[in-house]
Amino acid sequence: MNQQDPGVVGVWTWAFDRQPAAAVRDAAAEIEELGFGALWYGEGLGRDAIGQAWLLLSATRRIVVASGIANVALRDPISMATAERALGEAFPGRYLLGLGGHRVGGRPITAGGFTIPAGGRPLALMGGYLDAMDAVPSHGPVPALPVRRVVGALGPKMLALAAQRTWGAHPYFVPVEHTAHARAVMGPESFLGVEQPIVFDPDIGRARERARSYVAAYASGAPHQAANLRRLGFGDDDIAGPSGRLVDAIMAYGDLNAIEERVRRHLSAGADHVCLQVVGTDPASVPLREWRELSAIVPTVSDLRSVS
Repeated sequence: MNQQDPGVVGVWTWAFDRQPAAAVRDAAAEIEELGFGALWYGEGLGRDAIGQAWLLLSATRRIVVASGIANVALRDPISMATAERALGEAFPGRYLLGLGGHRVGGRPITAGGFTIPAGGRPLALMGGYLDAMDAVPSHGPVPALPVRRVVGALGPKMLALAAQRTWGAHPYFVPVEHTAHARAVMGPESFLGVEQPIVFDPDIGRARERARSYVAAYASGAPHQAANLRRLGFGDDDIAGPSGRLVDAIMAYGDLNAIEERVRRHLSAGADHVCLQVVGTDPASVPLREWRELSAIVPTVSDLRSVS
């Protein structure tokens, strides 16, 4: 029995939170049949990360299901550790636990009038959380294969911690330059699975406007993302605009060739895996049409990077 390979290209999505369970099962099964190696999902105010994992894993047979990320501020380490073991025992080698949710300076985020808590200074919080998970004794079956963990890391200290304490890192909302930096910090052995937001639309003008709206929401609304952009050399004017330079650095937009080129650039910069998030579509729907077209990328880039 071996760990399931997440492959080179995966899908990242928020779309399942608004869908009934039956529709989520059908979509997950199709994503698997399309050949994607991993299915990543976020955790906000929809289904919780553990419940969503059960739903997706039970609807599929081979694909890696990855939380991107399970928010450590929402869940005691005991709950996370016992859920991790249960998922690992039920679905050997297929669950990838992404951990994160820490905020720069420990500041909470308000969404729709509801405050999502934070749990302290990010580096100390994550190190302590991993320690606490590891210390939880087992009173039940032990998974035949250990569940792989990654950290939603951006800055150099968190990237180093991810490399030292877990399988690797899952950077979100980052340009190719960050991928190269992350690989240099983490060394050659750690897994690096990068999220890449895309607007899949051959009308370049329309695609770029949708891309700009997406970048603006994160750059102005997520302090930890803005801090990461400043570390990468983007100024306040880039972030406030957002500037065309920032939009083009973060987003891949246009036709299939443009999307494939961005995937190749991340892989060449050191990524092991790139998970594509379709944005700019109806948030109440599942972007099945885009996923079907994007699946053509999977075989064309699979020779560039193999995940051990």
